[in-house]
Amino acid sequence: MTETGWPSYSPLARSGELARRAQLGREMMRACRVCPRECGVDRLAGELGVCRQGPEARLSSWNLHAWEEPPISGTRGSGTIFFSGCVGRCLFCQNWPISQLGHGQTVSAERLAEMMLELQGRGAHNINLVTATHFVPAVLAALDIAAQEGLCLPLVYNCGGYESVEVLRLLDGVVDVYLPDAKYADDAVARRLSGFTGYVAANRAALREMHRQVGDELVLDEDGIARRGLIVRHMVLPAGLAGTAEVLRWIAAELSPGVHVSLMAQYCPAYRAEDDPVLGRPITENEYLAALDAFDAAGLEQGWRQEYHGDPEDMFGLEVNSPSSCAKPGQNRA
Repeated sequence: MTETGWPSYSPLARSGELARRAQLGREMMRACRVCPRECGVDRLAGELGVCRQGPEARLSSWNLHAWEEPPISGTRGSGTIFFSGCVGRCLFCQNWPISQLGHGQTVSAERLAEMMLELQGRGAHNINLVTATHFVPAVLAALDIAAQEGLCLPLVYNCGGYESVEVLRLLDGVVDVYLPDAKYADDAVARRLSGFTGYVAANRAALREMHRQVGDELVLDEDGIARRGLIVRHMVLPAGLAGTAEVLRWIAAELSPGVHVSLMAQYCPAYRAEDDPVLGRPITENEYLAALDAFDAAGLEQGWRQEYHGDPEDMFGLEVNSPSSCAKPGQNRA
């Protein structure tokens, strides 16, 4: 956020700093270390790592999205851009044709910039980058173009929380609102269910960096739309596999009790989880009640908690400190 308003990236675009960071990010792809896996492949030369993506952005869809947390979706919708591919391998991914099969189309930085501007023209409250981890350099290049041509919406970075701190520092002063997951408290579970290596340490380092950049406070405009801040999502899994109580305790103790947390009950079996003896069912009411108790026990003060209705397609988010405010957080990522 600038002294005169939003978005944060505008002065960086005017000074040439945004273009410089885009180039730094692109150079990181020569022996790729854009995510914590640090595959080391030369993506600029066509080599593919775990994300199976080249250097240019690949998109599955872009549109106005009404089912994020209330200060993200607002009344007109979030300008959501869904990126193809993923650095994870979640067994229960709800968007597996996009994340695992890479359905979508490759676009130039110029076209991605046009999409951002078109979403702004359609009334979007923000530009919401969903699972852009492996495409950060391309996003920076597109954002530089869009900002020069009049983009003035807050930038939301919506991710799985498995991020490189080095790359997040390229986003310092660029991203207005961070919307990461804190998926797991146990590395063995993270590896088994999502194929992540060293997830817990990487996730916690990333959350610390995001918190350093944007702080505790979720800054809202006069219409209640987020302009700056951090919202951490955590989805409750069957049989306590997500380590919910430990995740929530860590957020409160190591970041702040004032960090906004979105606690989600929407898990449903998908992809390779449908026949799994544990993952092949929704969470139970008692499992979610235990998660709600853990939220309170951790001393968390702000956020949203989905109401439990049994049917994952009928979950609504209840703001902790405003019982009349409800919305259905997006089901974009596993």
